[in-house]
Amino acid sequence: MLPLLRYTLDLFSDALPPVKAAPPPSAQPGKAPRGVVGRGPRATAPPLSLPDPQGPERTLPLVADRLPAFTHPRANRQSSIAGVPVAYQFARARRRTIGFVVGPDGLVVRAPRWTPLYEVEAALQEKGRWVLRKLQETRELAQRRDQARIDWRPGAVFPYLGMPVVVQLDPTHQFSRRSAARWVPGPDGQDSVLWVGLPSQAEAPQIRDAVQAWLMQQARQLFLERLAHFAPRVGVQWTRLRLSSAATRWGSASADGSIRLNWRLIHFRLPVIDYVVVHELSHLRVMDHSPRFWDTVAAVVPDYADLRGQLKEDAMPRW
Repeated sequence: MLPLLRYTLDLFSDALPPVKAAPPPSAQPGKAPRGVVGRGPRATAPPLSLPDPQGPERTLPLVADRLPAFTHPRANRQSSIAGVPVAYQFARARRRTIGFVVGPDGLVVRAPRWTPLYEVEAALQEKGRWVLRKLQETRELAQRRDQARIDWRPGAVFPYLGMPVVVQLDPTHQFSRRSAARWVPGPDGQDSVLWVGLPSQAEAPQIRDAVQAWLMQQARQLFLERLAHFAPRVGVQWTRLRLSSAATRWGSASADGSIRLNWRLIHFRLPVIDYVVVHELSHLRVMDHSPRFWDTVAAVVPDYADLRGQLKEDAMPRW
């Protein structure tokens, strides 16, 4: 039986193309091992700079007093990149390259078992600009999401398909048996309202759970409609939809035709949701992120790059 293949769309992390590590000494008889990005432990990156808000042509040096240190909660190694301390999680793995991934916890570096540490450090310094940029972007996104945390009470506001919705309680609870909530679109210039069938003294977890149940119901119905709409355009057939609550994945696709989509996508505008749907359907044709894959996506969603950026930049509410 062929192994099950799966590709995922990340929420936080943006994996850097791996750095090819040098082969083990045994693979090059008579030759000393060579680093890919420099020899010895003294390899350093050029000075790093950030755009100056006063103008696009000016840059400001990035130093430790402008950018605080980054520390992974399971860090076991530390480096200094352009004067910024970065403590990262390092692991050996059965792979041929040195890989870097920046996620919600920080930087993770994986390297082949035979790669010397000075080559890992040299590769990290060479990719220092990317690493610091991604670490800072991830930190800022986490801060925006903390600010977007919802206080679950009557009058709370959450995004639904990119538009604000106000939560109100209806103790009479005369809604249908399938749902304990009823959405009422707002008139022009006013927010819509989600009436939740709960007593007026309901506590925050009860309100949150009721809203989440309604959103998941809406997400499943919408995802099914969008999959049916886009599958013929991509030229594939999908077999099953599952909702995901993953913290770091917007969606995934398996070789057997099954699709997973994060129900929290329902917070975004429809074009953003459509991009994720097309992204996963395209994996049923091309099971990697090669240029052929992105050509498949672009044939259906030409502005996918802008929509992909919104997934990383928009502050999804904290639950």
